[in-house]
Amino acid sequence: MKTPKRIQPLIDDGIVDEVLRPLMSGKEASVYVVRCGEEIRCAKVYKEAAQRSFKQAVLYQEGRKVRNSRRARAMEKGSKFGRKQQEDAWHNAEVDALYRLAKAGVRVPQPYGCFDGVLLMELVTDEEGGVAPRLNDVSMPAEQAIEDHAVVMHYVKLMLCAGLVHGDLSEFNVLVDEYGPVIIDLPQAVDAAGNNNAHSMLTRDVNNMTEYYGQYAPELLQTRYADEIWALYEEGELNEDTELTGLFEDSGEAADVDAVLMEIKAVMAEEAERRERIREANEED
Repeated sequence: MKTPKRIQPLIDDGIVDEVLRPLMSGKEASVYVVRCGEEIRCAKVYKEAAQRSFKQAVLYQEGRKVRNSRRARAMEKGSKFGRKQQEDAWHNAEVDALYRLAKAGVRVPQPYGCFDGVLLMELVTDEEGGVAPRLNDVSMPAEQAIEDHAVVMHYVKLMLCAGLVHGDLSEFNVLVDEYGPVIIDLPQAVDAAGNNNAHSMLTRDVNNMTEYYGQYAPELLQTRYADEIWALYEEGELNEDTELTGLFEDSGEAADVDAVLMEIKAVMAEEAERRERIREANEED
């Protein structure tokens, strides 16, 4: 096949030997299967900001730190240099998240580096060596759904212990190999302590996954993992060894109505976008 323009420099530098075939194309990036020596990997080519349709990106970037003060000022001013730095920060956020989460014990594809907007990483495969399916393409018995849901809740907990919230977790951002769920697509991962939307995003992540697995095991729909996880996090009692139950009792304290309404509106807007992505994905299939 014809080599994509953005991958050609990696071939010229000997990082990639050959582009084998396209794997998928989404709103934020296109992914290709590539050969690097004897290894088969995937190359995620991020789209330019003008082509990328990831809405409300500013919500996800809140709280991200830029160490270089010149770059930070340029990004604030929106200059050409600043826009380039903003794009680099968006790309590098996924690489940083992959390394942090792998270290924390979350199953994610192994990254091999980001080269001018191209993320090179592990190709997750199934038992036959083919590309592992996304969760939305997998059906399962109730027992498996309960087991895998517990694994994903464990990963959500470990992500938060590492200071991150996925921010866009759904059945479309989870692969399933012979060992279970693998979390993917993390350029929008948010800083839990520095982003005011972290709580609502974690709630949406957990609810998305619970609703999906709940198709096969309806009893999961009665669990309250998001409330439990966040309460433990706020109390400083969440760690990698914390055993989750899915149970939670409201404190009975008066609610901050304005804050609740803002969260509901944000969740409704994101849910509408999620349904639109599902519709478009179904049309592509």
